[in-house]
Amino acid sequence: MKLTDFKALTFDCYGTLIDWETGLYNALQPLLQDGAVTLGRDEVLAVFARHEAAQEAATPQMIYCELLAEVHRRLAGEWGVKSDEARAVAFGKSVPDWPEFPDTQASLQYLQRYYKLVILSNVDRESFAGTNRRLGVTFDAICTAQDIGSYKPDPRNFEYLIKTLAGLGVLKRNILHTAQSLFHDHAPAQAAGLSSAWIDRRHEREGWGATVPPAGTPRYDLRFASMAEMVKAHQGEVRS
Repeated sequence: MKLTDFKALTFDCYGTLIDWETGLYNALQPLLQDGAVTLGRDEVLAVFARHEAAQEAATPQMIYCELLAEVHRRLAGEWGVKSDEARAVAFGKSVPDWPEFPDTQASLQYLQRYYKLVILSNVDRESFAGTNRRLGVTFDAICTAQDIGSYKPDPRNFEYLIKTLAGLGVLKRNILHTAQSLFHDHAPAQAAGLSSAWIDRRHEREGWGATVPPAGTPRYDLRFASMAEMVKAHQGEVRS
């Protein structure tokens, strides 16, 4: 399988294009300081992941900025901190402040010369609009959890994605789903019959960070440590 076999790249955004772990951890600092929480960064992210996944499963139609605020309340409860409503709401609205990875803009601008680019994200439309200004490209389509009414890894999100690409004239076999999370993306993408490329942003770290561990060993077809490495691989294919 080669990158040049495909006509469209579909992207998870947060964790793949946006450094959501840094964004989340920075946005949680007021809560951590209020509670004098002494957990390490990855421990904090793992607790967040547990609560986020549970909240997404419990309230699949809640938009993400509100869901994040609810996760903030859950974290405050677990860590024994008095819940501050203004801070919970601010955490929910922090998504546009989360930084992009250093290689994101240049990589997307290069790849847009060869592919249709589509987003499949677990956020709401307003949050993604704030993020989109950081990404440096215009996407051919944007599919959010708010549009779909469920959160990845729900199969409905990938069914919606495939139908969206069909509307752009791209068949399923010509789509490469590109993402960091094995739990949210690769397992359900493969189950939907999509090829997938793992952007292994955590390749130098242990654990799963801000995502819950995947069940079993999810499949993927290609693996790159970064978007820049994916671009380099594509350039090599084009040259050859």
